Amino acid sequence: MQPRFHCTPPEAVTETVRETVFVGDYTFLIDRPANSDKLLDLPWCRSAYIADEYVPYWPTLWPSARMLAKAVLREPWENYAQPVEVLEVGCGLGLAGVACLARGLRVTFSDVDETALTFAAANARLNGYTQGFRTRPIDFRCPPDDVTYPVVIGSDLMYEERLVGPLVTLLESVLAPDGVCLIADPDRLPARVFRWKLEEAGYSVTPDFARAGEPGGERTKGTIYRIKRNVGRE
Repeated sequence: MQPRFHCTPPEAVTETVRETVFVGDYTFLIDRPANSDKLLDLPWCRSAYIADEYVPYWPTLWPSARMLAKAVLREPWENYAQPVEVLEVGCGLGLAGVACLARGLRVTFSDVDETALTFAAANARLNGYTQGFRTRPIDFRCPPDDVTYPVVIGSDLMYEERLVGPLVTLLESVLAPDGVCLIADPDRLPARVFRWKLEEAGYSVTPDFARAGEPGGERTKGTIYRIKRNVGRE
């Protein structure tokens, strides 16, 4: 199977809004398309779903992205081998990747939608980061085999169970042997299957409670999965 990339038509994003996102002691600015639900009504979107079951969920700033940003801001990166290279899978608007940049990490934003990558890169620059990041289109059903990363992160990637197997395969390909993966999920049912599949594949999975939301607004509960290859695994 060859990777299949998508590109939300730029002309479909006729208006953007700038959101101020508070994560711990940090404040980030995130530009996103306004009225993202209307994108789902576009003929292009219906055609993309029929052809590849693709839905452009990237324009929404999901609670799991906030959970992941909080987790990476709290991580003791000073204990890692430097410099720390991070791959954000399904980056969407890029909030977690921008949080990594705030901690001095190097980030590769990846997504199956090229317009999402454009927004993620723009949001990195919006927050003052002009270096230390790059973008790469990745369809995690067809993972790249030319690079591994010591850190892989992602949020809300398992919104359908059909995506669990490909995500495990992606980690087999891109996570370095001694690497760490952090996945944030709002406790969707497929996440249970994801954990089982990972353990069957020889990974250790440690779940940590997470919660995130807008200040003064509704807060969503979820889980941060810390994933590592088992010691001695061949």
